[in-house]
Amino acid sequence: MKDHRGHRERVGWGLPHHDHVDNICAMPNYIRAKFDGGYYFFTVVTYERTELFRTELARLCLREAIEKTRSRRPFETVAFCLLFEHLHCIWKLPENDADYSKRWSSIKGRFSREYLNLTGQRKQVSSSRARKGEVCIWQRRFWEHQIRDENDLQRHVDYIHYNPVKHGLVQHVEDWPWSTYHKYAKEGFYGRANDFEQITNISTEGFGE
Repeated sequence: MKDHRGHRERVGWGLPHHDHVDNICAMPNYIRAKFDGGYYFFTVVTYERTELFRTELARLCLREAIEKTRSRRPFETVAFCLLFEHLHCIWKLPENDADYSKRWSSIKGRFSREYLNLTGQRKQVSSSRARKGEVCIWQRRFWEHQIRDENDLQRHVDYIHYNPVKHGLVQHVEDWPWSTYHKYAKEGFYGRANDFEQITNISTEGFGE
């Protein structure tokens, strides 16, 4: 897999290597199954929208932070897309566990500490940010939306996958490597000319951007 500049990437869709795709839940399975709640859409943005994830190092640090957090506080990734200065994803949390805030705090803190350690960056930050590991890398808050039903789930999955096109980064959804779109397409979920017809003109405001 190559990024848009032609460099080789070990990371295909943004986080786990391809041998970790079992951590990603296929959308068709959710449509066929009874919808039982526990699905959350997130938008997480870097501090001052710094294009941090242009580098492979940052993407790998993020993958490791997510995997380490997942091992301690399980969740399943339903859909995911990483852009240069923000990400969108949908998680399915375990039954009777809606504590996504601690999971994101862990991911952001782990990423920040590892990334700053590897790059040697030291920025002057507030004590509260330092304690939380945010260190001027992430915006403090993130956007959260609890998925209501199957239609809402499909709408948000499509929005996630179409996001690189919406931001003008690529012309076609399949050209963006850091996305679960490729897994969905491989499983036959996409393939029609009007797959994203309902998403193309939708405002980003309702999705935390």
